[in-house]
Amino acid sequence: MANLKEIRNRITSISSTMQITSAMKMVSAAKLKKAQDAITEMRPYADKLTELLQSLSATLDDNAGGVYSEQREVSKVLLVPITSNRGLCGGFNSSIIKETKRVATQYSGKEIDILTIGKKGNDLLSKEFNTIENNNEIFDDITYDNVSVIAEKLMNLFADGSYDKIEIVYNRFKNAATQIATVEQFLPIKPVEKDSNVVLDYIFEPSKNEIVLDLVPKSLKTQLLKAIRDSFAAEHGARMTAMHKATDNATELKNELLLTYNKARQAAITNEILEIVGGAEALNN
Repeated sequence: MANLKEIRNRITSISSTMQITSAMKMVSAAKLKKAQDAITEMRPYADKLTELLQSLSATLDDNAGGVYSEQREVSKVLLVPITSNRGLCGGFNSSIIKETKRVATQYSGKEIDILTIGKKGNDLLSKEFNTIENNNEIFDDITYDNVSVIAEKLMNLFADGSYDKIEIVYNRFKNAATQIATVEQFLPIKPVEKDSNVVLDYIFEPSKNEIVLDLVPKSLKTQLLKAIRDSFAAEHGARMTAMHKATDNATELKNELLLTYNKARQAAITNEILEIVGGAEALNN
């Protein structure tokens, strides 16, 4: 059994850890509320815009949708995993790493490159894949203008033929305890599947072609912004949950150590009393 000093040191260390995890939990909870509101308000708009453009692309001629709707034979693929810059968020980053590797195996025999968003993904994936660029600073200020810079790079890489397909891998926010690893095709624009039950009755002014050519770049930027905001909210949800569990585990361990400490302390006191009584008896005899 460890001596009393070692147990006291461990209790002190665990108490300090509890203060850190509890503080991180509260910080993530505060940031989560703002991030959750942002993605909740944006998601309906982004989904409807994507649905509309997919429907438009499906009704136009092959080349009318512009270069971003061009379906090519896939030989070069660019994956865009979105992770976090910081750790201590449970399996948030590892799930994206695994999902990225799983998607890469589907394109066996193809040339696969990575453009990472987030430091953790870059640190791990750059060891196995060719990473063409890393974007860590986007999480410092997630705005439409900042995300547009990254989206335009992706659009240019597809337009000039550098890649035939671009996919985004990110954690979709469901709630604070649940994040869903999601893979979305970014380019080319995936046309909606024709369904007899779906009625598309829109009046377009100006023409469909002009609307598509004008709104496609905006839609792609909005899609990437939605994915980054989704990932940002999911990160804080995962960190809050992880820190909550860490605090609970530290509390349980601290209680066990306190019980062990009290037992050891009681045993030490008992031994000292026995020695005193034994010494007194020896003197009397």
